[in-house]
Amino acid sequence: MSNENMSQELKIEIGEHEAEGVYSNLVIVSHTDSEFILDFARLLPGKPKAKVHSRVIMNPKNCKLFLNALQDNLNKFEAKFGKINVMTGMPYIPSDASENMQ
Repeated sequence: MSNENMSQELKIEIGEHEAEGVYSNLVIVSHTDSEFILDFARLLPGKPKAKVHSRVIMNPKNCKLFLNALQDNLNKFEAKFGKINVMTGMPYIPSDASENMQ
C-alpha cells in the first residue's frame, strides 16, 4: 500500500439509533476457523439468565486489530485515570457456551 493510500481520510457515519449504544456487562467470545463471534449481553442482579443484545462477527485479522486497538486505548485510559482493578472470581463463560444459548 502506498503512503498516498494510507494518508487518505476515512469518514465514518453513525445513525441516531446506533449512537445511543448498547449497554453490556458481559461478553461471550467464541470462534470458528474463519470468524470470531462476540455476543454482548446484560446480566441483571437476581436473574439467572443473561440476554444477548448485540452480536458482532469479525474475521480473525480484524479481531486481532480490534484487540490491539482496545489494548492501546486501555493503556491510555490507565495512564490518565489510574489502573483498572478487576475483581477475581468474575464469571467466565467458556467459548462453547454459545451452543447452549436460546
